[in-house]
Amino acid sequence: MTLRQYTLLLLLTGLSTTVALAERVKDIASIEGVRSNQLVGYGLVVGLDKSGDSSTSSPTSRQSITNMLKRFGVTLSETDLKQLKAKNIATVAVQAELPAFAKPGMAIDVTVASIGDAKSLRGGALLMTPLKGADGEVYAIAQGNLVVGGMAATGKDGSNITINNPSAGRISNGALVERVVPTPFSDSDTLVFNLNRADFTTATRMAESINKMLGQNTARPIDASSVRVNSPSDLGQKVSFASVVENINVEMDEAPARVIVNSRTGTVVISNKVRVTPAAVSHGSLVVTIDENINVSQPNALSNGQTAATPSSNVNVKEEKNRMFAFKAGVSLDDLVNAVNQVGAAPSDLVAILEALKTAGALHAELIII
Repeated sequence: MTLRQYTLLLLLTGLSTTVALAERVKDIASIEGVRSNQLVGYGLVVGLDKSGDSSTSSPTSRQSITNMLKRFGVTLSETDLKQLKAKNIATVAVQAELPAFAKPGMAIDVTVASIGDAKSLRGGALLMTPLKGADGEVYAIAQGNLVVGGMAATGKDGSNITINNPSAGRISNGALVERVVPTPFSDSDTLVFNLNRADFTTATRMAESINKMLGQNTARPIDASSVRVNSPSDLGQKVSFASVVENINVEMDEAPARVIVNSRTGTVVISNKVRVTPAAVSHGSLVVTIDENINVSQPNALSNGQTAATPSSNVNVKEEKNRMFAFKAGVSLDDLVNAVNQVGAAPSDLVAILEALKTAGALHAELIII
């Protein structure tokens, strides 16, 4: 990233200094209790082309096959179990997300990932797998043919090639919902909207916007992240009422003053509320270079001396002549970037300057390192 591109990235954060941002309630908040739930299960994928689990390194595969066969009345002896090598089968973990208000019979997507040492799940089919929630109850049943985006191939000489990840795949509409998750949506005569980002000003403005549209005392903020709204008791009217509230526009408050630094990529983002009190900054780089050369000392043939290596060092010190620059009281984001650009500071140099200003108490912003 060049310094010009880097400066543009910083300036983009300050373009909306005076522009009021109006967002819909549904874009900045969610209704309390209306949420998705995570499901997980353990199953078998069959029909693989000798790319499944090996019986020696994955004993769970052999045990799972044995348990499955017992359910259908097939009993294997101990000798048969030891000789069981079904490499067309793989043990897998199945996961899905159960959306809010999902009803029995509705289909949801599932993700299947190998647990053992299966090389590829390509071409496999998942057998009927119960999916359980955090409470241990079964909420969906998964089954179907996998779609795997990855591929793996191995030659007889040991050479192999792998594209993406062949040990994981998805089944679109691969699970049917069997149980309803109760929600508090229909249990009370109020709705609580939780903000995605807690902010006292935004919560207050949200309540004011709802009251302006639906009448006074309809909504009131509970805290920085929640607003309680009185709603009809009738379920049909409550659904329509929630739809109206979700589409009310709220004037968002500007984000707090923050400087976010990504130490891995060198990216720095400065919000437009960052201010700097009077401070003088001088930033320069000191470069020390040491060159080592080895010379060989060869004594005269008539002398009693011995051949020896004599090191020769050349030390150079170079310091960039960067000038000192000063920040005036309450400078804006544009002034901060322009002042740093005057001395030609690179992104890594800007991070050092910001950390020094924060330590000195001149930077009025939260410095976040990610």
